[in-house]
Amino acid sequence: MGADSGSGGGGFNGGRETGPRCIGIVGPFGSGKTTLLEALLARTGAIQRQGTIAAGNTVGDGAPEARAHSMSVEVNIAEAAYLGERITFLDCPGAVDFLGESAGVLPGIDLAVVVVEADEKKVAALQVILKQLEDHGIPHVLFLNKIDKASLRMREVLQMLQPASSVPLVLRQIPIWSEGVATGYIDLALERAHVYREQAESEVIEIPGEEVAREIEARFSMLETLADHDDVLMEALLEDTAPERERVFADLSGEMREGMILPVLFGSAEHGHGIGRLLKAIRHEAPGIGATAARLGLEERGDTVLQILKTVHTLHAGKLSVARVLAGSVGDADTLQRADGSPARVSGLYTVMGQQALKCDRAEVGDTVALGKLEGVLTGETLGLLHPAPQLAPLAPAQPVLALAVRPKERRDEVKLTSALAKLVEEDPSLVVTQLQDATETLVEGQGEMHLRVALERLTGKYGLSVETGDPAVPYRETIRATAAVRSRYKKQSGGHGQFGDVALEIRPLGRGDGFVFTDTITGGVVPKQYISAVRAGVEEALQRGTLGFPTVDLAVTLTDGSYHSVDSSDQAFRMAAIQAMREGLPMCKPVLLEPVHEVTVYCPSDATARINGIVSARRGQLLGFDARAGWPGWDEVRAMMPEAEIGGLIIELRSATAGVASYSKRFDHLAELGGKAADQVLARHGRKAA
Repeated sequence: MGADSGSGGGGFNGGRETGPRCIGIVGPFGSGKTTLLEALLARTGAIQRQGTIAAGNTVGDGAPEARAHSMSVEVNIAEAAYLGERITFLDCPGAVDFLGESAGVLPGIDLAVVVVEADEKKVAALQVILKQLEDHGIPHVLFLNKIDKASLRMREVLQMLQPASSVPLVLRQIPIWSEGVATGYIDLALERAHVYREQAESEVIEIPGEEVAREIEARFSMLETLADHDDVLMEALLEDTAPERERVFADLSGEMREGMILPVLFGSAEHGHGIGRLLKAIRHEAPGIGATAARLGLEERGDTVLQILKTVHTLHAGKLSVARVLAGSVGDADTLQRADGSPARVSGLYTVMGQQALKCDRAEVGDTVALGKLEGVLTGETLGLLHPAPQLAPLAPAQPVLALAVRPKERRDEVKLTSALAKLVEEDPSLVVTQLQDATETLVEGQGEMHLRVALERLTGKYGLSVETGDPAVPYRETIRATAAVRSRYKKQSGGHGQFGDVALEIRPLGRGDGFVFTDTITGGVVPKQYISAVRAGVEEALQRGTLGFPTVDLAVTLTDGSYHSVDSSDQAFRMAAIQAMREGLPMCKPVLLEPVHEVTVYCPSDATARINGIVSARRGQLLGFDARAGWPGWDEVRAMMPEAEIGGLIIELRSATAGVASYSKRFDHLAELGGKAADQVLARHGRKAA
């Protein structure tokens, strides 16, 4: 920021642009985000009384799965108005399993309120969330919740939380303590003291005499940090001149919006403390829709543009696409255009309040609304009205870390299950559904144990499906270690034309990863050319289920000889002869079991690296080494080769060892021989024995 940029508010007119605000509420699991949403709604008069998680009467977390687990499992949406300005709040889940819910929402918000408490165990989770915001350039402030239960002094709290942020934490307030309890605060920008009142606006008082020295010291520390980016303010501090209050506020908001500082407010959502101050910060300091559209790369155009933030399938209204209007306006029955120019007609326009959708006629720039029945439109898409809109914030493919095989209890429900899973994936793109042809399995992959549990509960509760689950089948293969020559004749006589095919095959092993090679050395037409392709088809069919019961790979088969009958030979006969020959020959070739091995990279806080190494080694992982994780201070990447059979459930152990924040990525690397007791166990499970 230049010398004069602080007073100008970063070119956004102090953030006070025309149009409603859209505010994300994010933070680690259990920090009180849903309670904060309830407090904000109660303070603005959007609801008459603040509900509680325990009573199950909050606007947020209204889904049955959220109520059952006492945790947010999806983005909660609510509308409010404060001092004449409308605000949409998007309360995002904090558990790492459900962070994918935020991926589509965050690009469209103006400001994120990061809710955290003074708990050292949650610093790593806070870093994950802050990194997500920083990477997207989303302005954010930190709300230190549960100040009434804090046991540390504010300076100690900031020292504890600072490693989670790449920019300085700047304290906007200091608490007024009485017998170890925070009874109010001093606003360092306004130099004004406030006393908390239960579920009401705080009362302004004179700064207590015993707090004056603390206030002066804390204010100077705040101004010093701001002055790092404002030469005029720095000069005022050096000359011991009191800076203009307007300049201080402009620096606080401007440097926050430009990602130079992270302002810290505090309070208690449960008791309604600090809520008014937070609302004022949102109203006066959050960027407006113009800044958000610019951040997304939207250029000026005389057209309506909407960003799809979330998709919801409701039982009564059908599919709803929650969207932020970045430019122009949209009305019911308007026809929008997707990026490829295909149409999407709006059938119903709604504002959202928790689980309720309230019909409206039109949405203007800045509004966050739900659009009815935009068939085919997905979360992350950008839509235009007059012309196709550029894709501003497409969703990155989800990287699942846990999988379940799912099948309906009743076979007649297979089509219903496919439809329900498609809707779940539309609602939550961090779920991945894969149909495995080889194993005839449907896999549901997600971001953790709770993520998949909630998905299954929705299948049962929302869609009325009874399903069975199991561990996904490991795609074992088998290969051979020896060469064999075999001859087989298929002969069948059943009246009329018979069946006759005679083949001689040589089977030999190839190198790992070389696949399957078929050749022939036929001379003299002992096997006519028109039947050679049938021989190959028979060989390939036999390889689908080898001696050990698994597909056979990395071998070569040569057709060396054979004979035919001018009347009885056919493609079918030679195919059957080849199948017989392979079934006789493969057991002679010393078959061996192969298991898939993946290169796995585990991402974890550095203080947990030793524990992660132990977990990987215990799962037959071959450690390749570890490095500092690029762009993640205090984190490591642990690399290893690990059998696929050991990866199932890995994420549960990793998160248990890292306060719930570790993750991993994997890619298939190679097939490796599996012998001894481990191979015997696999074969026993599959009801086969090695030859």
